[in-house]
Amino acid sequence: MKVYFVGAGPGAPDLITLRGAKLLGSVQMVLYAGSLVPTEMLQHCRPDAELIDTAELDLEQQQACYERAKAQDLDVVRLHSGDPAIYGATAEQMRRLEALGIAYEVVPGVSSFTAAASAVSAELTKPEVSQSVILTRVSGRASAVPELESIARLAEHQATMCIFLSGPHLKKIVADLRLHYPDSTPVTLVYRATWPDQRVYQGTLATVLEETKRGAWNLTTMMLVGAALDKGRQVESSLYSKDFTHLFRVVKKNKDKEKNKSAAEPEEISVNGDEV
Repeated sequence: MKVYFVGAGPGAPDLITLRGAKLLGSVQMVLYAGSLVPTEMLQHCRPDAELIDTAELDLEQQQACYERAKAQDLDVVRLHSGDPAIYGATAEQMRRLEALGIAYEVVPGVSSFTAAASAVSAELTKPEVSQSVILTRVSGRASAVPELESIARLAEHQATMCIFLSGPHLKKIVADLRLHYPDSTPVTLVYRATWPDQRVYQGTLATVLEETKRGAWNLTTMMLVGAALDKGRQVESSLYSKDFTHLFRVVKKNKDKEKNKSAAEPEEISVNGDEV
């Protein structure tokens, strides 16, 4: 008997990994977060699988499902939205499984922050602009954010920031961001990325509050902010430059240079056992 923590991805049923879909089609019991995972995702499950919506279950009730599965020797998929490693509340479940002597495995999934970036065809990192991505959120009723990780403190870096569940807190978030980011900094809001009712807003820190209706972006909204989102900043990496040499691609003129250099150099000789 084994429990598999599977990342369902951001919402679209075909954005689950092949491994995740295969596991859904093989196990006898599936626990899924019904408030976050679309029911269309369950099409990957085997017809006779027991499907348990955990939206109304507390942790002890979920543990009881694992205990019953162990008694019946049933493999289980615990289906989480996005990727289980980010705001998945998986560690507390794993501790209980370890105490019960139940083996488990984690299968990663597509996170909502990358899905949000894809919704606007954005690259979150650009050379000389931002090479760091900060994943964060604001304090909520279920989980507090440490003071050192407040939006205002993290904004000091002016890196690309992806703020989960940002909708209900837009006014405070924007005020904290403007302490360090210029008002012209691009902002993207993506509501329910990859779901049929996905909505997107693109603007700046100066315009986002004026151009969005209060309450329209609550719940599952991802906020992307940072200079890297500015498509007008045309900065290119050297990686694919015709003049850039690396382990797998040697520029022709450098090949010729190395050949000529080798031909002109004298052979090595040894003096008192030392090469010169």
